[in-house]
Amino acid sequence: MKERPAITILIHRDGHVGSRSYRIPLWLVRTGLTLAGLLTLAVILGAVLYVPILGVVAQVHGLKSENATLRSENIQVRRLVETVDSLESQYAKVRGMLGADVTDENGDSSSILRAPAIVVEVQTIHSDSTAAIPVRWPLYQTGYITRGQLGAGDDATHAGLDIAVPVGTPVRASGSGSVAEAAQDREYGLYVLIKHEEGYETRYAHLSRIIATVGKDVRAGEVIGLSGNSGRSSAPHLHFEIRRKGQSIDPLTLIKEGR
Repeated sequence: MKERPAITILIHRDGHVGSRSYRIPLWLVRTGLTLAGLLTLAVILGAVLYVPILGVVAQVHGLKSENATLRSENIQVRRLVETVDSLESQYAKVRGMLGADVTDENGDSSSILRAPAIVVEVQTIHSDSTAAIPVRWPLYQTGYITRGQLGAGDDATHAGLDIAVPVGTPVRASGSGSVAEAAQDREYGLYVLIKHEEGYETRYAHLSRIIATVGKDVRAGEVIGLSGNSGRSSAPHLHFEIRRKGQSIDPLTLIKEGR
C-alpha cells in the first residue's frame, strides 16, 4: 500500500538520549495553512470594514448631540419670534393711535421735519353759528398733533396739522360756512372743504366717512365727517388745513377754543 505524503516533526530535548517524532499528513498541513490564511484575511477585512463603521457611529452620536442642541435653540427662537410679534403688534396699535410714520401729502417724507408733539385739551362745545371764521378745534376730544405746519403761504411744505385720532372719531367744522367740496382725492383721501367769511377756507382730510353735503351750510362745531386713514396716509389721523385767500396759514395761530 502506497504511503500518503506527510510531514514528520522530530522533537529532541537537550540532555535526553531519546526523541519524539510526530507525523502530520500533508493534506492536514495544507488545510491548516488555508484556514490560517482565511482567518488572517477575515481579520484584515473586519478591521477595514469596522474602522469606517466606528467613524459613522461617532458621527451619528455627534449628530444626535447637535440635533438636541438645535431643537433647544429652535424653541428659544420660536419664543423670541412670538415675543417680537407681540411687541410689533403692540407697537402697531400705539403707532396707529399716535399717527406715527404719516407721510407728507406730497409723498416725500425724507426731508420733512416733524413738529414737536402737542397735546391739545378740548372742551365739548355744542354746534352753533357764532363762529363765522375757523377758530374752533376740529375735534370734540383731546388731540395729539404729530406734525405741524411747515412753511407758510404758497411755500408751505406741510400746509396744516396732522392730529392722531382713532378711525371713526367725529370731525366738526372749525367755523360756520358753506361746504364747497366733499369728495375723494389720491393724496387727501376722503375730504371736506368749507368756505368761511373773510376769504377763509378749511380742509379736513383722510376721513373714513363724509357726512357733509356739497352746497349745504354748516354751523361751527357741526359734525361733517369721521376721521380715518384714507388717501396717502400710513396711520389714522385727521389732516386739518386753514387757508385765507389761497394762502396757507398755521391753524395754531387762529384756533382759540380749547388751547
